[in-house]
Amino acid sequence: MPGLLLAAALPLSTGLAVLSALPAWAASALAAWRITAEGTLELRTPPGIGLQAFFEEGRFGQGPRVWIDLPGAPQRSRTVGGNGLIRQVRVGRPNDSTTRLVVEFRPGTRLDPRNLRLVGTSSERWQMVFGPNLGPLEPIGEGDLEASALPSWRARPPQEFERARGPLPSAEALPEVPRGRYRVVIDPGHGGPDPGAVGINGLRETDVVLDVSLQVAQLLQAKGVEVLLTRTSEVDVDLPPRVALANNNRADLFLSIHANALSLSRPDVNGIETFYFQDGRSRRLAEAVQTQMLRVAPGSPDRGARPGRFFVIRRTVMPSALAEMGFVTGELDSPRLADPAFRQRMAVAIATGLLNYLVANP
Repeated sequence: MPGLLLAAALPLSTGLAVLSALPAWAASALAAWRITAEGTLELRTPPGIGLQAFFEEGRFGQGPRVWIDLPGAPQRSRTVGGNGLIRQVRVGRPNDSTTRLVVEFRPGTRLDPRNLRLVGTSSERWQMVFGPNLGPLEPIGEGDLEASALPSWRARPPQEFERARGPLPSAEALPEVPRGRYRVVIDPGHGGPDPGAVGINGLRETDVVLDVSLQVAQLLQAKGVEVLLTRTSEVDVDLPPRVALANNNRADLFLSIHANALSLSRPDVNGIETFYFQDGRSRRLAEAVQTQMLRVAPGSPDRGARPGRFFVIRRTVMPSALAEMGFVTGELDSPRLADPAFRQRMAVAIATGLLNYLVANP
């Protein structure tokens, strides 16, 4: 049986009352977390929150676990890879009113639960020292520990945003190219243990880009374009194999699809941008994709088609570009990227940009 650890600041009964009082759509009270190089877990929450902490010894080939339950549920569950004796950190929702942060250690790791205490260091800061024998570690975490917590965790309903109007263009309405003539590689960024950026309400870059990439592939295939995808599911693909797939198959075009991010403390930063490495055909490809993405994202700043030195566009030998569809940390872009209807429009826009390029550069 797991042993209940001591949580500072609020008695257990108060914490349970806070949990039960949350509305069904309440957002997570976990504003930010990190594990330091010295092996200390640090949390930031809104003031006056009740937390519960638990410990479970390792068994059946698994390492020990420590988990913290907080009020409110995250929009998405996610996993962050660990390092050293920390195997991984998971953020999940055991029910509709709880966030659970789980720190899982590698098998054989020894923790003394008598020394584990979740301590409130201020009204909105918490820490737990795992012990001196875990490090040195590379710090890992999500969010800004230093930002001032706002009492918004009780949730505003999902914010409204300007939606594109009019019917969604069908594949038949996309530009025509000779069937069977072109081969295009679509590269959904990140994947598997690497979720890419994690933004507002836990929106993960990998989920957004994989959805859009699969739709782009279907649209292009419907126009007679052969499409190769560097991944079609949540798997880890290193950068050199992505490049090799394009180069070895003599693709005509390569497009890597991503979503941008900055600090969660800067929701004012939004915008769409597309990168190319070498001027000429790659620049024209980036411009074609950038133009179409902006058309389905009214009000999102145009950050331009501009030079970049990303590995996948430096090492590919065909015209290549890397598209950033918006910021998962942006107050304008994030709710759009979380919306399936917007992602569908974005897929049509990207496919249109690629086909327009092929028409203009046969």
